[in-house]
Amino acid sequence: MDIAGAFAYHNLIFILKGFGMTLWVAFVAIVASFALGGIAGTLRYMRIPVISPAIGAVVEIVRNLPLLLILFFTYFAMPDVGIKLSVTGAAIVGLTVFEAAMISEVVRSGLNAVPKGQIEAARSSGLTRSQTIRHIVLPQGLRAMVPPLVSQFISLLKDTSLAIVISLPELMHNAKIVIAQQYDYTVPVLAVVAVLYFAVNYALSIAARRLENKRV
Repeated sequence: MDIAGAFAYHNLIFILKGFGMTLWVAFVAIVASFALGGIAGTLRYMRIPVISPAIGAVVEIVRNLPLLLILFFTYFAMPDVGIKLSVTGAAIVGLTVFEAAMISEVVRSGLNAVPKGQIEAARSSGLTRSQTIRHIVLPQGLRAMVPPLVSQFISLLKDTSLAIVISLPELMHNAKIVIAQQYDYTVPVLAVVAVLYFAVNYALSIAARRLENKRV
């Protein structure tokens, strides 16, 4: 085990560049998937004829496909229909589509957790359906959504490692290249990778707990 060689300046910089790519792809995908998933989950909750069932069908299809297949599709298959994405773009699109489907279910479940009595009280007081959802259902449903949403965000961050199959220069991709230089680098490099993943995911978990406690 060559710790000194593994932690040489150029190796550490290369690994940190991969970590930066991981954080960037995860951040963009989290924002995009939360927006799309939030809209999809809300529309499904509203049970709008035709629209809600159509969204539900798409969500079910995506949720039951492996993420690797979606990544392969976005990078290798979409150019055949005239849509060519960069490696980074394909990774973001694939992760966003997959996680948006998961988040839509979290949002729908969170909204369904709001007591029906409160909804009926809001409607009887003169609020429209959209006003009831915006002012009554969403604020309360969000509290129930926080833990599962953070779990999905953590999963998304870890799932960026799967983009190694399309050669995204993220953390695991760059770590693999460093390890390939010399077998003795394997343990120290993987230890650094584990620490980096743990640090970010644990920070997300702590932030989620604090946010949840504030809402209680």
